Amino acid sequence: MLSKNVKVLQQLFSPSVQHTLDLVGIFVFAISGALLAVRKNFDVFGIAVLAEVTALGGGLFRDLVIGAVPPAAFTDLGYFLTPLLATLVVFFLHPHVERIQTAVYVFDAAGLGLFCVAGTTKAYAYGLSLTASATLGLATAVGGGVLRDVLANEVPSLLRWDRDLYAVPAIVGSTVVALCIHYDALTPLTSGLAVVSTFVLRLLAMRYHWRAPRAWNRRSTVLEE
Repeated sequence: MLSKNVKVLQQLFSPSVQHTLDLVGIFVFAISGALLAVRKNFDVFGIAVLAEVTALGGGLFRDLVIGAVPPAAFTDLGYFLTPLLATLVVFFLHPHVERIQTAVYVFDAAGLGLFCVAGTTKAYAYGLSLTASATLGLATAVGGGVLRDVLANEVPSLLRWDRDLYAVPAIVGSTVVALCIHYDALTPLTSGLAVVSTFVLRLLAMRYHWRAPRAWNRRSTVLEE
């Protein structure tokens, strides 16, 4: 049975609104995957694969771990078709999409906040501990991007020191939700604050180029890219 805290979160949005928000997040993540495929000179099939993986990879991993099978990606046709729509948009209009890359990043930051909060609460609803739930919230938000980079033969952005903070905002959002659950303070307001905190932190990281520190007294001989 779901805890009282999780039931409160489920009341934050109606099922139709939540579904719409999921599809918006999926579409934006799929755009980022498709754009990388274009830069890598992939054909249309490769673009579609990277779009699907980027959009659905994190949620698919989460659902398999918590036993929510079959995963939502395979039971809701909209989840599967939305990345294909993004593929068509990028395939025909990628020069124009590139020009609005900043807007795509903003929506991506919003999706990051929504997915890390939704992932954390769904994992907790399936009986995981708070720590495990927060970890799966992070995986939901960033897992698709990691798979995208691996398939494109790139070092995942998540692991590169020269990229603005991405995982840290998601960790913050997931942790806020876990703490709210622990202290019986999970409400629509606090859930929204978790989403906003992730969103704002990601935007600030992009604006001021905040990056995670590297090893102390680093003496690596590897050439920096």
